[in-house]
Amino acid sequence: MDDARQWNNDDPAARSVPQPARSLPPGERVYAVGDIHGRADLLAEMQDMISADAARRPPGTMTVVWLGDYVDRGPSSREVVDRLLRFAERPHRSIFLMGNHEEALLGFLIDPQGGQHWYRFGGGETLASYGIDSREFRLGHGFRAARAAFLAALPSRHHEFFGALRFSGAIGDFFFCHAGVRPGVGLDAQDPHDLIWIRDEFLHWGDDFGMTIVHGHTPVPEPELRQNRVNVDTGAFATGRLTCAVIEGSEIGFLSTGMNR
Repeated sequence: MDDARQWNNDDPAARSVPQPARSLPPGERVYAVGDIHGRADLLAEMQDMISADAARRPPGTMTVVWLGDYVDRGPSSREVVDRLLRFAERPHRSIFLMGNHEEALLGFLIDPQGGQHWYRFGGGETLASYGIDSREFRLGHGFRAARAAFLAALPSRHHEFFGALRFSGAIGDFFFCHAGVRPGVGLDAQDPHDLIWIRDEFLHWGDDFGMTIVHGHTPVPEPELRQNRVNVDTGAFATGRLTCAVIEGSEIGFLSTGMNR
C-alpha cells in the first residue's frame, strides 16, 4: 500500500492451505494497532503516523481498531488511556478491544487477592503511572489497600473505558481480537477467554477461519502476514516498535514506529 511499510512472511507452512480472497467493503479503511503496554511515547508517534497516512488517502470511512494490552510493563499506562480517549474524539470510528492485561486489571478491581497475578504481569508499573505507591504490593501483600488507592485515583472515564472494552469486532472479511480464535469453533461462538489468551492452537493452524484474523498478543520480530491471519504485536514496550496494519480493499500494509532509529 502507498506510504505503508510492508513485510511478507516467507514461512512455507503459512501458505500450505489456499485461502479465499478477503476484502473490506468499498470506501472502508481500517487501521489495527498492536499491543501498546504503557508506551505513551510510541502511541503518540503512531497516532501521528495514522493521521498523516489518512490525510494522504482519498476520503472514506475510517476505523481504528485497538487490539488490547494498553497497560502494564511500560511506564505510562495512565497517559496511554488518556491519549486513546482523546484520539477517539476525532471524526472517525474507534473500536477498543480487551487484552489479557486489561482482564487482569479488572480482575484486581473485583478481587484484590488477584494482585499477585497482576503484579507479575506488570501491574506495579500501571499503579505507579496512577501515582500509587506499590511497595507493599511488590512484597506480596497490601492488595486491598492498593485496590482502594487505585479506585480512588482512577478517573471515572478510565474506569468506564476498561469496563466497556469489547472482546472482538468484524469489518468486511476481517475479524479483530487480541490473541486469536479457537480452530473449529465459529467466530460468533468463540469463548472470550480464547479471544484474549489463546496461542499455540491458533498460531499453528494453517486452515481457513472463515475470515482473516487480525490480532496481537504474541510478540514477533516483524509483523506476520499470513493467508489466514495478521499479527501486529512487535513487542513495543521492549523494542520501541509499535505496529499498525493498514487494510483497504484487499490490500494490507503496515505502519511501524522506530523504523528510522
